[in-house]
Amino acid sequence: MNQLFDVFVTWLPGNLERPVRILLILVLSWMAMHTTHRIIPRLRETIVSRQGSREDGQRIRTLSRVIRYTLTVMVTVISGLLILGEFGISVAPILGAAGVVGIAVGFGAQSLVKDYFNGFFLLLENQIRIGDVVEAGGKGGVVEELTLRYLRLRDYSGNVHYIPNGEISIVTNMSLGFAYAVIDVGVAYGEDIDHVTAVMRRVGDQMRCDPGLSGKILDDLEVAGVESWADSSVVIRCRFRVAPLEQWSVRREYLRRLKQAFDQEEIEIPFPHIKVVSEMQATALGK
Repeated sequence: MNQLFDVFVTWLPGNLERPVRILLILVLSWMAMHTTHRIIPRLRETIVSRQGSREDGQRIRTLSRVIRYTLTVMVTVISGLLILGEFGISVAPILGAAGVVGIAVGFGAQSLVKDYFNGFFLLLENQIRIGDVVEAGGKGGVVEELTLRYLRLRDYSGNVHYIPNGEISIVTNMSLGFAYAVIDVGVAYGEDIDHVTAVMRRVGDQMRCDPGLSGKILDDLEVAGVESWADSSVVIRCRFRVAPLEQWSVRREYLRRLKQAFDQEEIEIPFPHIKVVSEMQATALGK
């Protein structure tokens, strides 16, 4: 009996060491994931509460989900490799096989991986927000949704475009900071250019002082001057610095008021003239 007890006492420390280490790995892994799942949401909500817009909050929530998922995968993989090592299984062949499989999967799903990488950086760098008007992937419209996989746009006609993020190489955002309402005005060659520009500035000043437009127009009208000589008109270019997404409404209102001012000042706006000659007139002219 004493001999059996001595054998058990001798066997116990060496054979308990491995289960204890495995248990320790599992406990530490669980603690790491539990801490991650608790800290990241709290940190996310703290940052979201300090943001001024719902779009920024949505961007931060998406990024937090990506970070939490990435950390969970990393902890799971590392703990799994450590446990395999405790059972005496060599990790190097597994890593090599995983590398080969990863390369094969990468070739097959490289477009999908590219979509997710591009989407992550679009969100991280805040290039696009919900509600922005952008041009991306050859399409333009209002941003309705931005995920790690795709960008959803709705154009002026109401058509919805789903653009994979991997196809987005250049983004033109018309909603950041401010915009310019660029307007080309054509007048007849016989008009006095100085008088025309004076009328254009006067209309611009009237719009600048209009209370209904004060929040849209950020600066006085800039008249660049003669832009080109067209076939039947002299083209004068001007622009307003306006609030984001207001460039189209300001441009339309300016053209409406400018047409009225040109009519009052009898400034001619050129338009095509067509002279119709009847067959009898043509015969008479031929004689």
